Amino acid sequence: MSDKSLPASPDASFGASPGATTDFGFRDVPLEAKKPMVRAVFDSVAPKYDLMNDLMSLGIHRVWKRVFIQALAPRPNLSLLDLAGGTGDVAFGWLRAGGGPAILSDINAAMLGVGHDRAVEKALVSQLGFLVADAERLPLPDRSVDRVSMAFGLRNCTDKDAVLSEARRVLRPGGRFFCLEFSRVQVAALAPVYDAWSFQVLPRLGQAIAGDAESYRYLAESIRTFPDQETLAQMMRKAGLARVSVQNLSGGIAAIHSGWRL
Repeated sequence: MSDKSLPASPDASFGASPGATTDFGFRDVPLEAKKPMVRAVFDSVAPKYDLMNDLMSLGIHRVWKRVFIQALAPRPNLSLLDLAGGTGDVAFGWLRAGGGPAILSDINAAMLGVGHDRAVEKALVSQLGFLVADAERLPLPDRSVDRVSMAFGLRNCTDKDAVLSEARRVLRPGGRFFCLEFSRVQVAALAPVYDAWSFQVLPRLGQAIAGDAESYRYLAESIRTFPDQETLAQMMRKAGLARVSVQNLSGGIAAIHSGWRL
């Protein structure tokens, strides 16, 4: 990490009732267990994460991210906080498109380490801050950034409502939150093919490429337990975001949600 890195925030789940559970893929687990379990998944997949994303999506995730970065509308006078930024694709795209200062943040130090190394290789490290932090409790001031982005990270968070509230809190008035995430397929003919790919092919690819079938089985399951398009839109409105919109990608396999802090 560079000297622009900041310390991690606490992992504990605050305000949870005793015995509370949450989803970890198709399993219910104790609330406090999910974050370390998710961390273990991404510790495992970090070295092969970009290769596996290409294999998992047949490369389509790169197209989705280009559309996502265009939606962010990068400008030199705007700042970006990229949550669950991992290996850096969105933050790098923001900078290349002319965006202003960016913070690459992730709860997982191994993932952020890969992003830092890639930023060094691409000569972008001087334009980035690096923040190991829990998106549910960001160590950032109120109204401090113009854009908050999150690509393929919200479904792995324990308290998604807290993440959305934090995103709104750190946005300046007139700022926008953008989420790119797997969603509900809207084309019936795609569903059986997508299910077969997710639950039969992906774990085998994970085992063959990364030596880890279980992590990729979890990733497939986590997509199915994530809120659908309208449910997530309602959660964003509940968090205080306004003018919420949804753009489906590839028949709803993924979707971009956006909302304003007014």
